[in-house]
Amino acid sequence: MTIKIAKKIVDYNVVKEEQAAEKKPARPVEKKDAKVIQMHEKLERPDMLIGSTYKIKTPLTEHALYVTINDIVLNPGTEHELRRPFEIFINSKSMDHFQWIVALTRIISAVFRKGGDVTFLVEEMRSVFDPRGGYFKKGGKYMPSLVAEIGDVIERHMRMIGLLKDDGLDEHQKALVAAKRAEFESALKNAEDKEQNCFPSGAMLCTKCNTKAMIQMDNCMTCLNCGESKCG
Repeated sequence: MTIKIAKKIVDYNVVKEEQAAEKKPARPVEKKDAKVIQMHEKLERPDMLIGSTYKIKTPLTEHALYVTINDIVLNPGTEHELRRPFEIFINSKSMDHFQWIVALTRIISAVFRKGGDVTFLVEEMRSVFDPRGGYFKKGGKYMPSLVAEIGDVIERHMRMIGLLKDDGLDEHQKALVAAKRAEFESALKNAEDKEQNCFPSGAMLCTKCNTKAMIQMDNCMTCLNCGESKCG
């Protein structure tokens, strides 16, 4: 590039490369963010994990099952701190299902450690049906199999640690359910059912929440548990 000199040259000096480098202003050092650790299969297991244990008691087994899910805390003490499931154990006095339960826990733990979106496990497990028939949990929720209830436990745990978000009911649905519950309780004649805080004995199964709480009120089938209505 040609530079035109308008003034008279009175002196000159040759600048060496070393001197030119010294005169250049130092570039500001860019502060790099700390590396965010994501869940992956090569992540080493810490010596201590945070765990939660859930009890499952079904009419299919004589003894209860205890499901323990241990979580790993990623990026502790930072804004990127996350709690993610790392492994699962199922224990029971009954040895009837020992073989497939051990296989199931190892596969689920491997999926947890793989990382990525592991929430698909919930839907896959809840869609497993027992050919002998399912059962109703306390409160009237239908479980198609023991595997499905284990999936239900995993869903509860994922919601507890924030991995799954609970959409819940909007204000209109909450008002509708509250109104239907109040109407039902005012017309309830069976004192025993009222003391047990359960749904009517003639209630049908709701296909949305799998709870036996669908009743007909005002010529419309309405679920007293989730607000599902056949009238829209």
